[in-house]
Amino acid sequence: MKLQVEHIYKSYNRNKEALRDVSFTLHKGTYGLLGENGAGKSTLMRMMATVDFPTKGEICYDGKNIFSMDEGYRSLIGYMPQNYSVYPGFTARDFLEYMGVLKGVPKEKLKHRINEVLEFVNLSDVAEKKVKTFSGGMKRRIGIAQAIINEPEILILDEPTAGLDPKERIRFSNIISDMGKDKIVLLSTHIVSDIEAIANELVVMKKGEVLETGNVDNLVQTVKGQVWETVVNQETYQKLRKERSVIHLKQMGKEVQVRFVGERYPDAENQQVEPTLEDYYIFTGGIMNESED
Repeated sequence: MKLQVEHIYKSYNRNKEALRDVSFTLHKGTYGLLGENGAGKSTLMRMMATVDFPTKGEICYDGKNIFSMDEGYRSLIGYMPQNYSVYPGFTARDFLEYMGVLKGVPKEKLKHRINEVLEFVNLSDVAEKKVKTFSGGMKRRIGIAQAIINEPEILILDEPTAGLDPKERIRFSNIISDMGKDKIVLLSTHIVSDIEAIANELVVMKKGEVLETGNVDNLVQTVKGQVWETVVNQETYQKLRKERSVIHLKQMGKEVQVRFVGERYPDAENQQVEPTLEDYYIFTGGIMNESED
């Protein structure tokens, strides 16, 4: 089981290049596609789901070009786009039956499969309720259910936790993480904490290019020794923020508690701390803001 993205380019016109020489390989497991808004994540995932086509390069599954595989490839994938919409007049069960038929799930198997996926995403108790009555988190979970109704080998999820409250995000993260045991799961996000909770491997993108790929823990360790915390007065903080990459700050009356990456700051007491994925991402030039969904 191997999905290869090989030297992909995507241009919409002469002045807009969405992807530039993107290459990486996915095996069985859960991968995070991490990058700020506009990094090219959604464009790439649409091509991996055969919804869009590359300008140049190819994507191969077990050595075969996915576009030449046609229905053979689409039967192997589950895809939930970022702006996922459901048919509001359908009940959850009706919607999954409709999607199952579209994806070619055999009729004799479909009823049992619907029950399985409803239970898996914790929606069995609302199977007969209309989707228009669902919360945002429930709609995301029915989105996961339709993506896995055909028991895909490859699962592609674009910003699956966007807009969810903290409890729903934790529940959703657990669902996705569990699915990586026997599939290729690729999820995109610009929210670092979601990647830490779900993925073991990481693909980092910025401005249409891949910056780095690798194991999450190994990438985090590359910034060990360069993450600091300090408490400074307001005047020193204003200087520090211009000279270092600030990750977190907390106002403490006349003082500010600051976490930053880079070299030790000479005008303050610095305490070295263990790095996190967010520290790594900031250090490599990303821009994180969990409030931006």
